[in-house]
Amino acid sequence: MPSQPAPGDPLSFPVPGFPNVAIDVFTAREWESLVRLPGRVIVAATRAGDPGRTVEEGLAGLAAMAAGRMFDSDLVRAVVAAVYAERLPSTPSRPARDLLDECREARRILGERADPADSAAYRQWVQSIAARVCTAGRGPAAGQLGPVDRRFLADLGQALGMG
Repeated sequence: MPSQPAPGDPLSFPVPGFPNVAIDVFTAREWESLVRLPGRVIVAATRAGDPGRTVEEGLAGLAAMAAGRMFDSDLVRAVVAAVYAERLPSTPSRPARDLLDECREARRILGERADPADSAAYRQWVQSIAARVCTAGRGPAAGQLGPVDRRFLADLGQALGMG
């Protein structure tokens, strides 16, 4: 059985199609956080706002996540590849944290370790995933969003450093 990196060790597994694309600057725990955040955003966005959200909104979030494959950012494409490959290091489980804290942590990690363009692309991509979930079935106009959705997106954008 291959050994797993210890928490805090540099990332030691390749992401298919992205053998050394800027991910080797992240520790295994940091990379796991970046890979898991988009899914956590989908879950949180489906719970925000309208309590009658359905599978349609979740599917819109998954489609927005998959759209990251087309981004002009090696980092975003590597995260999407890692999501689909389910290639995350085995690290001890941590207690669930507040989503906004996770976004602020991702922003800090990206600010310290990622190329500024990749950092901006990742943060924009995560924000766009939430926006797609919140607007699914309602059209793209932000004016069609309820106050809870608008607040959720504003708080998320602030935590990601987008505003």
